[in-house]
Amino acid sequence: MATTHLSFTIPTLPKPCLPRYHRYGFSVLTGNRMVTVKTRAMGGDLLGDFGARDPFPAEIESRFAEKVLGNVDTEHKILIPKVSALSLAQQECTPVSPLQAPMSKDDAQMLLRKVVGWRLLDEEDGLKLQCLWKLRDFKCGVELINRIYKVAEASGNFPDLHLEQRIQVRAELWTESIGGLSMNDFIVAAKIDEIKTSDLVPRKRVWA
Repeated sequence: MATTHLSFTIPTLPKPCLPRYHRYGFSVLTGNRMVTVKTRAMGGDLLGDFGARDPFPAEIESRFAEKVLGNVDTEHKILIPKVSALSLAQQECTPVSPLQAPMSKDDAQMLLRKVVGWRLLDEEDGLKLQCLWKLRDFKCGVELINRIYKVAEASGNFPDLHLEQRIQVRAELWTESIGGLSMNDFIVAAKIDEIKTSDLVPRKRVWA
């Protein structure tokens, strides 16, 4: 059984003139006091089509109903998202001209927030991205390098990869031709972030 709450403000009328259904379906102003009354819908709606109205002549002249949602003549447009709206991992690397200026440190710091686990290195030969992974063993380190290589090969931008102390992989990204970082380096870093590593890292101990 549904309960409908409606509130209306109407001029004060003498009580004998107030129709009975108002007292069960509306909030009415009696003197300086607002009285709220509930109405219960059982079967058919007691309120009927209350609230509907015919359009005004000015609305008809404006032909307002011809482009409303759901009309067969409604014009639908599919907007292709701009590159800036895509995540870094969804973007593709583009050729970099040797005359292109490397990315500034401020811009690199802003993009660094979009890649997980990478840090910025400010070295003599320019800015670089670096990421470290601790693996279970030597075999897992080799496997991670292979997975990174597949991602880098597809993008055409290869990081420097190092297997250190048999259980640590270090990756560094930068665009050597411009002596610093380009957008391509962050795109590849984001794609590397999506590589599955849960089966390669040391297992967490569970204490009983």
